[in-house]
Amino acid sequence: MSSVSGPVSLPGDPPGGKKAVLVWSIGVSVYFVAVIFRTSLGVAGLDAADRFHVNASALSTFSILQLLVYAGMQIPVGLLVDRLGTKKVLTIGVVLFTLGQLGFAFSPSYAMALASRALLGCGDALTFISVLRLGTRWFPARRGPLVAQLAGLVGMAGNLVSTLVLARLLHSVGWTAAFAGSALCGVVVLVLMTLFLKDHPEGHEPEPVRHTGGAFVRKQIALSWREPGTRLGLWVHFTTQFPAMVFLLLWGLPFLVEAQGLTRAAAGTLLTLVVLSNMVIGLVYGQIVARHHAARTPLAIGTVAATAVMWAVTIHYPGDHAPMWLLIALCTVLGACGPASMIGFDFARPANPPERQGTASGIVNMGGFVASMTTLLAIGVLLDATGDSYRIAFSAVFVLEAIGLSQILRLRTRAVRRERERLVASRVEAVHVPV
Repeated sequence: MSSVSGPVSLPGDPPGGKKAVLVWSIGVSVYFVAVIFRTSLGVAGLDAADRFHVNASALSTFSILQLLVYAGMQIPVGLLVDRLGTKKVLTIGVVLFTLGQLGFAFSPSYAMALASRALLGCGDALTFISVLRLGTRWFPARRGPLVAQLAGLVGMAGNLVSTLVLARLLHSVGWTAAFAGSALCGVVVLVLMTLFLKDHPEGHEPEPVRHTGGAFVRKQIALSWREPGTRLGLWVHFTTQFPAMVFLLLWGLPFLVEAQGLTRAAAGTLLTLVVLSNMVIGLVYGQIVARHHAARTPLAIGTVAATAVMWAVTIHYPGDHAPMWLLIALCTVLGACGPASMIGFDFARPANPPERQGTASGIVNMGGFVASMTTLLAIGVLLDATGDSYRIAFSAVFVLEAIGLSQILRLRTRAVRRERERLVASRVEAVHVPV
């Protein structure tokens, strides 16, 4: 095991360095803004219900539609990134999600607000896979797990801005000014990206894509999916990401206020705790996985188990309200969901060659967002059907966790064995490369 416990440095690896950090920082700032826009509804859910006069099911449709667009675009986005490069795809993404946020600010009706969130989801979908590819083009393979976790950490910082800053703006300057003002962030990152972003360092140009058309697209998807590491990555992402995503994106604030009797300020503090926990745990998970690849599966499964236990204890706590210490524990554990979901990319990355990284990452990234979308809808429907029983509605989480965990257990041995064989072959090839 020790001989294949970590990523290998291969000939042709990009050097990293200060310029890589600068370029990657510009790219990840786009993702930072995208997450601010994506999660802005999480702190405005109750306001949106009042503004557009909708019930729980209709309110959940905002996030469901946004995630439906996001999830549905992941494979096409992966193909686009492999074909066009990072800068072009990110530029399109910034324009779309900025227009979506601006449209949401001025929407006079529920239908127009839905259209704006769909446009925002479309632009958001173009960001994360692009940032992951940017990392693989600018940093050596051994830095991959840590760079990916740092990207996720920056995304959670965007969530923190939504929770702390946008929530205050919303209640101080009003709906239109808060959302329209935040849209200016998109303009700023667009300018920075246009001036400074580059797809790859000099001398590390990727091989040109010689084939296009439907046959090539189908081959890219089929070859990526055939790898057990890609499928395992998808199910790890599916199983780990969605509990925190559902909590932060929409249902956490109503649950804490309506079901647990907290003030909005106290609920906002707990949502902030989820984000802060995510950022700390992300750094820890990134360091562990970078040094010990064998820890990937135990970390993922351990996170699923801890989340399920805390979720069950909280919603089934006897009495009207769970105690504050238990809510704090729940939110702290939910912070591990994002970092654990990033482990999915660490299974897919070594399983696919550079020309398929975007496609494989797109497949993996679909997992958590499909699970989140499904759970958002299920909770909204169950709340309306049961007279706002969060105990019943939140139990939907266990169904998806059970499905995902069964797939992780089924695929893990095959994926790790295939990766070990490929890693040994790469090291042998590296030894024979002339210098």
